[in-house]
Amino acid sequence: MAESVSTIRPFESELAMVLDTAYRVALRYTRNPDDAADLLQEATLRALKSKDTFVPGSNFRAWFLTIMTRLWWRMAKKIHTEVDVDAGEEPEVYLYQQCRAAGLHPETIDPARTILAKLDADQVSAAIDDLPEDYRAALALNLLENLSYQEIAELLECPIGTVRSRIHRGRNILQRRLWAMVQETP
Repeated sequence: MAESVSTIRPFESELAMVLDTAYRVALRYTRNPDDAADLLQEATLRALKSKDTFVPGSNFRAWFLTIMTRLWWRMAKKIHTEVDVDAGEEPEVYLYQQCRAAGLHPETIDPARTILAKLDADQVSAAIDDLPEDYRAALALNLLENLSYQEIAELLECPIGTVRSRIHRGRNILQRRLWAMVQETP
């Protein structure tokens, strides 16, 4: 019995250190605090059941987020409805071009920073939350959790090229939505 307690404590310690990050990711995935808590709880239960598969010394956060992400994908596939969103082939400098056209581009100021200064964190968060699932997941993991493309590819179980594409298209959609929000803000 003492042996199982000693193996659980390091696991619980590792788990405690990733719960905040995991909840933020779950909230981005589900867009609902209750669903995010449910997803996190189910992922935690699955991680506890699978704790023997974790290799000590490896990246616990990546291991746990993989469990949670796979669980979310399975759940999302059951209730998923396709949303047709035109990611467009806007250039990556969409905000730059729009700022310049609107006369908001002094040579010394970053136009994206100027735009973001006009929006509060809730508006930016809402724009990210409004992205289609595939783009939102990849972009949130990259921008908010600072995961590499390789880590995201492993979490989402897709090729790294797909991750790059989703992040690129997600950024294009996000830039257009942020610009629209700025136009609506007095």
